[in-house]
Amino acid sequence: MTTLARFVEQLPLDIQKEVLSYAEFLLERRSRKKQKVPAFDWEGALKDLGEQYSSVQLQHEIGKMRGA
Repeated sequence: MTTLARFVEQLPLDIQKEVLSYAEFLLERRSRKKQKVPAFDWEGALKDLGEQYSSVQLQHEIGKMRGA
């Protein structure tokens, strides 16, 4: 038996239920994080601007938008 299981076994039944509930929550949260794969559907959306502006010019424009 693992150390965690031994600790939980010593707890009152109502607290054991809380531990179980929290463990289920952690597992669910972990599985949700794994499913989040970034979508690059925006990739290439500003491709046309590359002909009008240099990368330095675009950086300056972005800085202006951010208030820098």
